[in-house]
Amino acid sequence: MKRIAVVTGASAGMGRDFVIAADREFAPEEIWVIARREDRLVALQDDVKAKIVPLALDLSKPEAWDEYSAKLEAEKPEICLLINAAGYGKFCTFEKYDLNEQLGMIDLNIKGLTAMCHRSLPYMKEGDKIINLGSNSSWQPVPYIGVYGAGKAYVLSFSRALGRELKTRGIQVLCACPGWVRTEFMDRAVNDDTIKYYDRWYESKDVVDKAMKDLRKGKTVSICGLPVRLQVFMVKHLPTDWIMSIWCKQQGKP
Repeated sequence: MKRIAVVTGASAGMGRDFVIAADREFAPEEIWVIARREDRLVALQDDVKAKIVPLALDLSKPEAWDEYSAKLEAEKPEICLLINAAGYGKFCTFEKYDLNEQLGMIDLNIKGLTAMCHRSLPYMKEGDKIINLGSNSSWQPVPYIGVYGAGKAYVLSFSRALGRELKTRGIQVLCACPGWVRTEFMDRAVNDDTIKYYDRWYESKDVVDKAMKDLRKGKTVSICGLPVRLQVFMVKHLPTDWIMSIWCKQQGKP
């Protein structure tokens, strides 16, 4: 039985850096890389030792989950590492922004991630790992990023619950919750000046390396950077209305 890693959202940003880290840390025979842009997936072979298996799928679509399942059933590998890094955000006023775009966030960020976990688990065993990509937005309601933030709150809650269920199987689940990261995610997320204030930027590689370090330590949540950790501490101890008011004031909103 061959050992593989599976990485979604692998064509750019943190997904790409997770592919490189998975190759370095787990030495799988193959890495199944999933995203819509096949040419970028193929190009990943230059960065890793493992064989790259590109799967050009749109994980917001149920037919993509079925295609992935069919490939698993045909090859019956062991998934030593599943990384769900696919997702996108839109910074916008909820009532004024396109509904289909906002529902698309739910389809990919929530449904796609959930489906990938469910379809992958029959091919995982004791010692295997799952990393789900959350966000600093996972910890609080975030006006003007409401749908995205709520989706990432789901990812954090789901990851923690799933990790507890899988303890009996010896499978670890970690949720990485980064702050602002310089990737192509921001190119799609930012449409106007709805969000104006970004307190601190992090590099994708640093977030990924921290997640891998925390995975080795057996942690369930990974937070890169002391400022982000302090924000999370505040969110846990201050009233939610206060936290939203601080955020809105930073963004010049009432």
